[in-house]
Amino acid sequence: MSATALLPTSLLATTETLVLGGGCFWCTEAAFKLLPGVTEVTSGYAGGVTDNPSYEEVCAGHTGHAEVIRIQYNPQEISLERLLDFFWEAHDPTTLNRQGADAGTQYRSIILYQSPEQKAAAAAAITRAQPRFSAAIVTELVPLARFWPAEDYHQDYFRKNPQAGYCRLVIAPKVQKLEKAVSR
Repeated sequence: MSATALLPTSLLATTETLVLGGGCFWCTEAAFKLLPGVTEVTSGYAGGVTDNPSYEEVCAGHTGHAEVIRIQYNPQEISLERLLDFFWEAHDPTTLNRQGADAGTQYRSIILYQSPEQKAAAAAAITRAQPRFSAAIVTELVPLARFWPAEDYHQDYFRKNPQAGYCRLVIAPKVQKLEKAVSR
């Protein structure tokens, strides 16, 4: 018997990644960490032209990057379709370059696909979601050129800073609402 035959199936599972942005990455990171089957969420930047951008550069709006998250997930526990459907619950995909009070191209709704299969799944998810909204979905669907992890202090921000004003006033209510959606 091989050594891998002795390992639990969950340890043998491969993970896949999905990169998307729906406003502030602190919010989207906290939201997607709620989902069973999501093994890791990393805040970062993508969709722009500047190599190794800083938070300050992205916020200035000159890099072309959006605040995004890279979701690592176990496809045996959660499907790509479920992740994409949850994306529509986690933000408003009908507001161009804005989520709530956060405004600028860095807060745009964006799905960055890594394969033809991801592109097709994302396009299908947009089509499925559109009837739920009275305005047109403006989510960009573009190939992922490169993901740049955000600075360490942005990682797991909500968990590390629950008493920060933005966390209490913006993220916590969103997470509470989404916890109900996850349990459905």
